[in-house]
Amino acid sequence: MNSNAMLEKLKNVKCFLLDMDGTFYLGDNLIDGSLDFLECLRRTGRQAVFLTNNSSKSREIYVRKLRRLGVTEPFLRVYSSSLATGRYVLREFAGKKAFLLGNEALRAELTGMGVAIDDEHPDYVIIGFDTTLDYAKMTRVCDLVRAGLPYVATHPDFNCPTETGFIPDIGAIMAFIEASAGRRPDIIIGKPYSGIVEGVLEYTGLKCEDCAMVGDRLYTDVATGVNFGMTAIMVLSGEATLKDLETSEVKPDLIFNRLAEMIPYLEG
Repeated sequence: MNSNAMLEKLKNVKCFLLDMDGTFYLGDNLIDGSLDFLECLRRTGRQAVFLTNNSSKSREIYVRKLRRLGVTEPFLRVYSSSLATGRYVLREFAGKKAFLLGNEALRAELTGMGVAIDDEHPDYVIIGFDTTLDYAKMTRVCDLVRAGLPYVATHPDFNCPTETGFIPDIGAIMAFIEASAGRRPDIIIGKPYSGIVEGVLEYTGLKCEDCAMVGDRLYTDVATGVNFGMTAIMVLSGEATLKDLETSEVKPDLIFNRLAEMIPYLEG
C-alpha cells in the first residue's frame, strides 16, 4: 500500500485500541518507539485505550506497569477482558454465583465489580488466564463443566508472548477442559468477540468507525478490527508473522513492524 493510501486509512481514526503484550511491550520491556507513538497521538489530538485480553492481571496492575514504563495521562486508560466479562455476567447471571478459575487479581477485579464468587456451590463457571493453575483446580473446573453449568471464558488466546518467547494462555486451558469434559465455552468475551467490543465502546463513548484496532495477533486483534468495521492494523512485534498472513483468512488493512512506524502517516 502506498503512502497516500496509508494516510487515507489513518486520517479519520479518533482512537487507537492498543493491544499490550507483543504490541506495546514484551514482558517488562517497551517495544522500541512505543512512547514516541503515544506522543504522536498527543500532538495530533488522538486518543488511545489499551485493550487487552490478558485476564491474569487487574486494570490497576496494568496502569501501575504502564506508569513504570513511562506512560502518562491521558493514555493510562485500560480496558480488559476481565472488565468485559464482569459486565457480561452481572447482566446475564444477576443474583447468581460463579466458580472462578483465575488469579487472585482477576478474583479481586470481579468481586470489586459486584460479581458473586462461590467456588463450592456455583451456578456457573468463569475461566480466565490462570498462571497459578494446578491439577486440583483443573479437576474441579472439569467436573463443573461436565455437569453442564453455564461456562464463560474471558478470552481465546492460545499463547501469551513474553520477552523470551511464549507461555500457554487460556486457549490451552480450554483445550484441556474440552478434552476432559467434552465442552467448549458457551461464550467467549475477549477479542475478537462482541463482549469486549461492546464494553470498550461503552467505556469510550465512541463508535467502531472511529477506532483502529492494533495488535500482533491475527485471530484476536486483527479479527476484531475486521469483524466490527474498525481499521485493522497488524504489528510484527509479537506473535504473528508475514508467513502467518499468507495462510490466514483474516487480512489486516495495514501492516507495520511496530507502532512507531505509523508516526509519519499520522503526522502527514
